Amino acid sequence: MATAMFMVILDSAMVNLAGPTIRAGLALTDIQLTLVIDSYLVPFAGLLLLGGRLADLLGGRKVLLTGMGAYLLASIVCTVATSGEMLIAARIGQGISAALVLPSALSLVLALYPSRTERTRAMGIWGAVAGAASLGGVFLGGSLTETLGWESVFWTPVPFGILGAVIVWRSVPSIPVRSGHFDAFGAVTLTAGISALALGMISASEAGWGSLLALGGLAVGVAFLVAFVVVERRSAHPLVPLGVFGRKPVVMANLVMLLVGGTLTSLFFLLPPYQEEVLGMSPLETGMSQLPLAAMIIVGSVLAPLLTKLIGLTRALPVALAVLLAGLLWLAFDLTRSGFSASLLGAFVLIGGGLGLSAVNATAMSVRDATEAEGGLLSGLISAAQQLGGAVGLAGLVGIVAISSTTGTATATDGGIDFTTAFLGAAAGIIVALALSLFPGAKTPTTPNPAGTH
Repeated sequence: MATAMFMVILDSAMVNLAGPTIRAGLALTDIQLTLVIDSYLVPFAGLLLLGGRLADLLGGRKVLLTGMGAYLLASIVCTVATSGEMLIAARIGQGISAALVLPSALSLVLALYPSRTERTRAMGIWGAVAGAASLGGVFLGGSLTETLGWESVFWTPVPFGILGAVIVWRSVPSIPVRSGHFDAFGAVTLTAGISALALGMISASEAGWGSLLALGGLAVGVAFLVAFVVVERRSAHPLVPLGVFGRKPVVMANLVMLLVGGTLTSLFFLLPPYQEEVLGMSPLETGMSQLPLAAMIIVGSVLAPLLTKLIGLTRALPVALAVLLAGLLWLAFDLTRSGFSASLLGAFVLIGGGLGLSAVNATAMSVRDATEAEGGLLSGLISAAQQLGGAVGLAGLVGIVAISSTTGTATATDGGIDFTTAFLGAAAGIIVALALSLFPGAKTPTTPNPAGTH
């Protein structure tokens, strides 16, 4: 099941690195290249909650295998695309399919490992595989594109998808699901609301918060989400029972993941121009220097269950966020002015370890008390929080690093691209996350986990 998630993240990481080559190969305009990325992100973010709820109603195994098959088909279409329109259509298919794959895979993990201890350990493996996928994407994306062409970034994940689908099909049992009705109006309003919000936030990162598409997307998104709340309150069989938002650990964990997701997405967007334009590193040196950061995400994910076992989850999450905060502050005030240094490596080690620890612990806090009937819902919720956080964080920090009209220089601290302020902005978000994790209401119940009693 983690292999399915590995496939999705590996593909996304490599596509981002292959963007310039895709544009040259298909003679795309800048707008079309942007659509290649956004046509995947918008349906992916918009359908995650729906995908998770479908897993609860139809069964995680069935939804996962369906999503995997559709994702592999869409990936094959991407590899043979002969025009920008064809590639964009296939990317929409990938986004829809990925929104089925991720929450259904995580819901199966929760069903197969019902106790808190098992779930915390499973989240460590889950996070480590996610980190490995990011590491593989950074390492393989550029080299495969250069040697085998841009098509390789779409067909390389296909064998992993086939392997994951075969393993799930052969070894994962069909877990009984709770019978229920499908809330069509809730599904439409929720999907439209989150998709419009994602579109508005992504547009803001590219065209500014004052652009018509950004403001329109945000306005439409909020309107549909208000309509969704009204529909769910009146529905006898709601798609998302609103009572889940009354559980403080779930709400806190998702808010933390929103902020951590923003930091993760923004850093991987900002670090390449910072290292190349400010530190004078080549693209190859930049990619290689980020390998320790990606590797530490894996290490942090593996260590997260051990930290939780030692001090408990309610203490482990603040510790993880403190490590991440220390790394961001180190990066913001790092004195490196040329090339890669031991000091920059130290910042990368703390940031990577903090990201791995934080993501795993936030996910564990959100889902570890999930009952059989809501595993998919909570899985989709935490995944959607991470994706929306990435869109919000990227839009906000890109605005911070806007180039001043008075200078064209690219330094870390002056009127050029102000990366120092951007890194401090990311640190400010983690300070908020740290404060939330210390809030008394964030403590998990002391009563036994109902999902672990049978």
